[in-house]
Amino acid sequence: MPRGKVYLIGAGPGDPKLITIKGKEAIERADTIVYDRLANPRLLRHMKPGAERIFVGKLPDKHILKQGEINQLLVDLALQGKVVARLKGGDPSVFGRVGEEAELLAEHEIPYEIIPGITSAIAVPVYAGIPITHRDYTSSFAVVTGHEYPNKTYSNVHWDHLAVGVGTLVFLMGVANIEAITERLIRHGRSPETPAAVVRMGTWMEQTTLVGTVETIAKQVREADLQSPAIIIVGEVVRMREKLAWFEKRPLFGRRILVTRAREQASELVLGIEELGGEAVEFPVIRCQTPTQPEAVHALDEALSRLPEYDWLLFTSVNGVEYFFRRLIETGRDIRSFHQAQIAAVGPKTADALRIRGLTTMALPAEFQQEGLLDALAPHVRPGQRVLIPAGDLARDVLPTRLREWGLGVTTVVAYENVLSTENGEEALDLLRGDAIQAVTFTSSSTVTNLLEALRRLGEERPELLLARTAIYCIGPLTAKTAEAAGLKVHRVAEQATVQSLLEAILHD
Repeated sequence: MPRGKVYLIGAGPGDPKLITIKGKEAIERADTIVYDRLANPRLLRHMKPGAERIFVGKLPDKHILKQGEINQLLVDLALQGKVVARLKGGDPSVFGRVGEEAELLAEHEIPYEIIPGITSAIAVPVYAGIPITHRDYTSSFAVVTGHEYPNKTYSNVHWDHLAVGVGTLVFLMGVANIEAITERLIRHGRSPETPAAVVRMGTWMEQTTLVGTVETIAKQVREADLQSPAIIIVGEVVRMREKLAWFEKRPLFGRRILVTRAREQASELVLGIEELGGEAVEFPVIRCQTPTQPEAVHALDEALSRLPEYDWLLFTSVNGVEYFFRRLIETGRDIRSFHQAQIAAVGPKTADALRIRGLTTMALPAEFQQEGLLDALAPHVRPGQRVLIPAGDLARDVLPTRLREWGLGVTTVVAYENVLSTENGEEALDLLRGDAIQAVTFTSSSTVTNLLEALRRLGEERPELLLARTAIYCIGPLTAKTAEAAGLKVHRVAEQATVQSLLEAILHD
């Protein structure tokens, strides 16, 4: 059996977007991912289907696997012919023991690559508004392990040189020993008044920063009960935090928001949340797909064959546009076959989906739902006209029912199906149970019912009670009505049925 290969990857300090392109590519091609607790689990979303994951997480006071066992695990997996991605928090060469892992791989002649990562020693201070060098304060810094035991008879750290010879000191893994660290710095000549900071969970939504001096910081840490993982920063550059702190000042900092929208439509909401400083947890409880029922496919194809007969094409969602044109192409139809039809869309995003296909719509309704579209259509439609509405299998029937009452001939076809999805559900459920999600967004009634059902399938008997601990935001009144009927307390409803308006509703608090 040919030998596999091992990628020893720096996963960065926590923010999953700080992974390098090369590191992401290695995750994507790996057969097995071996990761620890400091590697953000969201990086596992880059895994290829069917890849294996092995958690070897280390805690400050215990190890699931000892380092020697991890080293041997990498060898064993590679000898099985597997491509292995070993994810290590920060940079693997900065107190990451990558040398030990690579050494054993080399002894067994197993191919490997070391992919550097962004070290927490630099990234975490910057996320706290503290550059580790500054021309007005210092041009030198040192990164030091803070993990040496205080009662150790011999130290590998030359405290006499370190205390006064370097401008900025960054101690990793040192919060448990902070009293010993600060005492030694003072004893070896560092001024007790030197600014100092401790940053816990740097680059994560839980980032917490304490600022004091070398003399006071240990007491502040104990009083705040600040636990690892945390880093200690000592030096005049800490003074820059008051002016340069940016990460914690963004409007949605500290808020982890569940996005339930179908993955095909979620990107705008996800990007909006992250641009505002929040963290979007994607749990797409709806998956869209082409119709599976033969009668639905036949009805859609029949409508497409009669496109020249329609006076109106009405689209009530972006998905309706996407799947309508997908089937149009699959069946070899010509877009010019409905050149005589007027086109209307329920909202701006649906209109945009048509516009990129070279089609313009009549003026948009003031209210972006079926009732609003009816109000906009009323002055323009007349009895006897024929209307085609390509929609999803769960679409409301307000629009076709009212048009029929007005004397129009209406054909509704299923252009796509909405299917319940539990993808990424375990992660979302764990975060909800740990009160680590502060808000949930619903963009349709289907997202409400599907989230509740998905959580039940994942083992949560009373999901409405679990969601009672989070703020619920709905894109419109109909979605809010569904949520309330399901026993959820709606915190706020967007003024318009748009993603931007939903973001504004979240920002309002």
